[in-house]
Amino acid sequence: MNVVVHRLPANLSILWPPSRCPHCLHRLGKLENIPILGWLWLKGRCRHCRNRIPIRYFLIEAITGVLFVSIFWKYGFVTNIITWQTLGYWAFLSWLLSLCLIDLDTMTLPNSLTQSGLLAGLVFQGITGYLSASELSGVSPQLFTGIVGAVLGMWLFEIISFGGSIAFGQAAMGGGDAKLAAMIGAWLGWKYLLLSGFIATAIGAFAGGGAIALGYLNRRQPIPFGPFLTLGAGVTVFWGEVILSAYLQLFFPWS
Repeated sequence: MNVVVHRLPANLSILWPPSRCPHCLHRLGKLENIPILGWLWLKGRCRHCRNRIPIRYFLIEAITGVLFVSIFWKYGFVTNIITWQTLGYWAFLSWLLSLCLIDLDTMTLPNSLTQSGLLAGLVFQGITGYLSASELSGVSPQLFTGIVGAVLGMWLFEIISFGGSIAFGQAAMGGGDAKLAAMIGAWLGWKYLLLSGFIATAIGAFAGGGAIALGYLNRRQPIPFGPFLTLGAGVTVFWGEVILSAYLQLFFPWS
């Protein structure tokens, strides 16, 4: 993911050349390239030119490890549908984390990631439906859930963007946010897409309002919304069912 986040916005190949020091271009050896441990072994510096290796590389690797272990802990790893959920959500969180970091760096959400993530989400839905029903008849309903979620995500955020542009007299949301919402809808379905969007909006409003109140931002200064969307989707992956059940019991106890 460090490679994707660094190279994709710069239109560089993510396959070649292999990982190397950005300063002296020395190709990293096997021990140097071990996630987390490699950075610690090198003490945060290139072994050849002694330039600092940003701690961000270490943090992204550590965060990814924590997320993967957390998914493993929640969804398990046995030879049935749970296995597929674990593998699928590992991939989903990898897409989300990459998009979050790229949006923070460049204020863009690359089409290559949102579109491939959407297709991967639909594949995930189809295979989940097949495994849960143990036959092909289970594919269509689950795939339909992903398609509806993707379409709703795209339309909903396009409408929000259009309405916000009219209300504020400037672009209220980038086009990539709608595509990211479509990707999230493909993975999670329309119900959890709405929950992800609500969480993202709540966190974004709180963070943006706080930054404006403290003087870090002005009211016209754009901030990336992708990180809030990815955070909302991540929270939904772990606690979406609990949150949605609590909401329904609180406001619709008769249902």
